[in-house]
Amino acid sequence: MIVIEKSNIEEIPCLHLVKEEEKYNPLPLCFFIHGFTSAKEHNLHYAFYLAEKGFRVILPDCLEHGERATGKSEEELGRVFWKIVLNSIHELSLLKRYFGKKGLLIENGIGVAGTSMGGIVTLGALTQYDWISSAVSLMGNPSYVKFAKAQLSHLKSTGYQLPFSEEEVGAILNELSHYDLSLQPEKLNGRPLMFWHGKKDKVVPYHLTEEFYKSILPAYEGNEDNILFISDDKADHKVSREGVIKLVEWFEKHLSA
Repeated sequence: MIVIEKSNIEEIPCLHLVKEEEKYNPLPLCFFIHGFTSAKEHNLHYAFYLAEKGFRVILPDCLEHGERATGKSEEELGRVFWKIVLNSIHELSLLKRYFGKKGLLIENGIGVAGTSMGGIVTLGALTQYDWISSAVSLMGNPSYVKFAKAQLSHLKSTGYQLPFSEEEVGAILNELSHYDLSLQPEKLNGRPLMFWHGKKDKVVPYHLTEEFYKSILPAYEGNEDNILFISDDKADHKVSREGVIKLVEWFEKHLSA
């Protein structure tokens, strides 16, 4: 039986899914990060499928989302999008440390995944933590600087007055460069990484993800089983059932004890 436990871990609201009989045993652990304006509960189907396969799954609420929402509008949230992303990356280390102290981790057994903003968080986290054993990005983007510049250009084209000075924009882009996987692909170090992206996605640019994937293929020569890009010709900014199943299969293959 799968148990769903709602708790605060290091003051981060989380859902914890695991087989009841395995709750206190060391297990492969998956962190799953939700998308922009979403919440932890919206990804329970991913977590349930993973828990069925024997994983411990943690769904945290990102800053300003779910139980941590403070009533900001979508436009207001957009202004702190990258703050939310970087905060989520930092909080992964707190969550990992918590389960480590409990003695519930296994060696080479931590996976990170997410949808949209959560996929962006996942790819940035790979630049910071070598303890991530495997990762899945669903509609994410590794090119933080290019994506941020594209967001700024789009806002300017609509006549929107940016709430940042040129100096502040430069500082933001500089900070993002430290988490930009496209600028430091060597941080992957051959770790298993799967992408899923719809070609008709108008929210997170498909071409940047595909461009990055093609650029890292030579580094996986002889280790092709550790890299996968699933392109959906018909999908926009919504993960297909096939994408959900492939994510579960990926972690089952690369994280099972």
